[in-house]
Amino acid sequence: MDNKNIVFIAKSIDGYIADKNGGIDWLISTPNPNQIDMGFGKFMSSIDAIVMGRTTFEMVCSFDISWPYTVPVFVLSTTLKKVPEKYAKNVELIKGTLKKVLAKIHSKGFSKLYIDGGKTIQSFLKEDLIDEMTITTMPILLGGGFSLFGDLEKPLEFEHIESQVFLDAVVQDTYRRKKQNLS
Repeated sequence: MDNKNIVFIAKSIDGYIADKNGGIDWLISTPNPNQIDMGFGKFMSSIDAIVMGRTTFEMVCSFDISWPYTVPVFVLSTTLKKVPEKYAKNVELIKGTLKKVLAKIHSKGFSKLYIDGGKTIQSFLKEDLIDEMTITTMPILLGGGFSLFGDLEKPLEFEHIESQVFLDAVVQDTYRRKKQNLS
């Protein structure tokens, strides 16, 4: 079975995934009266597990909802010592180099991973460990905040797979990593 690390995330036109205060309320600034999920449900049904950073985990925990995921969640953190009791059966803390983290997750039988959270995505990109990205661009300029992409040592080429438009306002693009043939 092929292992895949996939990003599914929304950003502002100017490339931010959170505003200057870390807020994400702008994600619902485009009217969506029919609550179209823009492919998120289909995406979630295609993955085995989620790898997210501590900040993203803490944000999800702060939402006034029941735990939203049905697949195992692995939280990357060097500072978090334990998961709050109410999430203990759904979440596992994991640390180490990304390659060791992935080896551990793969050894548990999970191969199609949703990589979530800004710093986590940036870390995976820096090590060229992202295979596919679906990026939804919301029609808003934030003028600052937390950038989706950070600095890279070298360019990473991606192949455009498809574009979709939702609500006559939101553009979603899917890209696949172009890997060099090592033959």
